[in-house]
Amino acid sequence: MSPEKMVHMANQIAAFFKSQPGADAAERVAAHLSDFWEPRMRAQLLAYIAEGGAGLDPVAIAAAQRLKPVAA
Repeated sequence: MSPEKMVHMANQIAAFFKSQPGADAAERVAAHLSDFWEPRMRAQLLAYIAEGGAGLDPVAIAAAQRLKPVAA
């Protein structure tokens, strides 16, 4: 998937969970990514963050840091 699309999707998920009550948005985003993004998508997100994560919402970055490592 293109990096632009991945960033857009991750930011949409982060925006949704930030709009919900509670202070655990990053945990809920991480759970969503674990449940609904395939391993290749999670690996791409982690690699993108390792390269700087330009344009990603801070909650999306915090969520990705909570993901279990993905075998490439």
